[in-house]
Amino acid sequence: MDNAFRFKHFTVSHDRCAMKVGTDGVLLGAWARGGHHILDIGAGTGLVALMMAQRFPQAVVDAVEMDNEAAEQAKENAARSPFEGRVRVYGAALQLFSPLEPYNAIVTNPPFFAHSLSSPDRGRRMARQADSLPFADIFSFSATHLLPDGELSAIIPTDFLAEFSQEAYLRGMFLARQYDVKTVARKPARRCLVAFSPSRPQELDRREVMLQEADGTRSMWYQRLTEDFYLW
Repeated sequence: MDNAFRFKHFTVSHDRCAMKVGTDGVLLGAWARGGHHILDIGAGTGLVALMMAQRFPQAVVDAVEMDNEAAEQAKENAARSPFEGRVRVYGAALQLFSPLEPYNAIVTNPPFFAHSLSSPDRGRRMARQADSLPFADIFSFSATHLLPDGELSAIIPTDFLAEFSQEAYLRGMFLARQYDVKTVARKPARRCLVAFSPSRPQELDRREVMLQEADGTRSMWYQRLTEDFYLW
């Protein structure tokens, strides 16, 4: 358990996963809307699935992950958590996954291949995951398996936002929320939290938020969003 990240109510081991516990996953898990039946696409360690299970105590959370090692570790993380029995991990590609009922919410922190990854093996695994989980497939699945008032929530690098949004629009989904996330006020946003729905929202909830204040302390927005998870 040395190679693990400890939260208030559960612990996530991530030594066998290409995608480690990080700020993006925590932001998504704390921000996304949920419901009684939730799916985490590309679950990795299972972090986001566990966060959703904590936030929505009546929910059953499915987590689908195509990397075998990551899927096994996600199963172990779920089994050690207080949410065992409500988080179901499936080691499968999204394209081969057939749920028995629709979802109130789908969440995804899709992999992006980073050329700076130090390990060639880890880089190959990340690239394989990115190639195997294209945006088009995420939205095709979501358009089919989301309830009409459901949401697909994701965290996306701003460089990929236009491409990601285009796939949503092509499948008849509407942008409901967009939070442009800055590290500090003086720097441009590098990531976006976005939510799309099969139903047109009455109004678009769009904001600009920050993780840190000018003095380096956590912003009030970030602290409030994550206070039930981080061991501050």
